[in-house]
Amino acid sequence: MDDTFLEEIRDAIRTVPNFPIDGIMFRDISPVLSRPGLLAKVTAQFVKDLDGLGWKPDVIVGPEARGFIFGPLLAERLGIGFVPVRKPGKLPAETFRIDYTLEYGSNSLEIHKDAISKGQKVVIIDDLLATGGTISACADLCRKAGGDVLGALFLIELAGLNARTTIAPVQAHALLEFPA
Repeated sequence: MDDTFLEEIRDAIRTVPNFPIDGIMFRDISPVLSRPGLLAKVTAQFVKDLDGLGWKPDVIVGPEARGFIFGPLLAERLGIGFVPVRKPGKLPAETFRIDYTLEYGSNSLEIHKDAISKGQKVVIIDDLLATGGTISACADLCRKAGGDVLGALFLIELAGLNARTTIAPVQAHALLEFPA
């Protein structure tokens, strides 16, 4: 990856101390989205990285909300479909649901039962890998629907939270790393 490009992204990410709670250094990607052309460069880099990793997905899966930003753009560039993973009650057809634990509580996610065909190769994409709970839940939903999860892509990975252990055997690839 081009160091100038990575610095451009890093410089665009805003760090907001003590949000949403004290002690958290929130990594805000909003400025990345608002800079003309930068999101297109990020998408192009994801395409290159997928090729370098040897991941050839049939479908891209993204959890709400920020997976909805990167996922459709990547899917369009690859000429494949995008599948949303949503919070309960947001999808209109029959769904698979998974409940999972977070550091400070629990959450649930759903995917349409017919969204992934048996044997389809899946790549999950989201903005940030922190503890890995959301991505593990997404991977479980994809497998429940019959998919084969190749890996997960992220703009940012927060170091030191052991997320890669949490999401194993799913492989992770992030463009940038920040301290937790």
